[in-house]
Amino acid sequence: MTPAAQSQKTKALCRLAPVIPVIVIKDAAHGADLARSLVAGGLPVLEVTLRSDAALDAIRAMSRVEGGHVGAGTVLTPDDAKRARDAGATFAVSPGLTDRLIAACEEIGLPLLPGAVTASEVMRASDAGFDMLKFFPAEAVGGALALKSLAGPLPRVSFCPTGGVTPQNAGSYLSLPNVVCVGGSWIVTDADMASGNWQAIEDRARQASALA
Repeated sequence: MTPAAQSQKTKALCRLAPVIPVIVIKDAAHGADLARSLVAGGLPVLEVTLRSDAALDAIRAMSRVEGGHVGAGTVLTPDDAKRARDAGATFAVSPGLTDRLIAACEEIGLPLLPGAVTASEVMRASDAGFDMLKFFPAEAVGGALALKSLAGPLPRVSFCPTGGVTPQNAGSYLSLPNVVCVGGSWIVTDADMASGNWQAIEDRARQASALA
């Protein structure tokens, strides 16, 4: 799958809802209930970061939930991409972009949403065929103002900003012409997962889905 085809698929996923929950899950047993609550709240596209030992098993459980599209985040290496794909991830998200990762995702047919923040990084990703990118870490590198500045010289590239995005500032990103959706970690809290408070997560998901 070429980078251009990958970006077509990731852009289509990003258009399904204004927010992609960014999830660090520590207990895979929570995966299915968590996915059901998020999908019920109107957020069908989910990013499970590979930052815990439970991540791959959680992806396996969550990928079986009807209506959900589960991807793997913090994909750094070809091995990460292959393990994510084998666990059932339908897309991968990376904080950056390397030639090895491009080749691996092309080989295994896993759509990649790569990260870029500077004009040079965006141009390199665009040259490789990607026109749907993650903008990370969004707030730390200038937030919505920085993204707005990129829209002028690079109008054909779209973004999903992640990193420091909150319910309070999400609207400033979503109002930009080069932003398709945002990634947010506020929707799923450790406390609600530990206590099984799926209703609270569903409620926050419903509020986030209304940000559009």
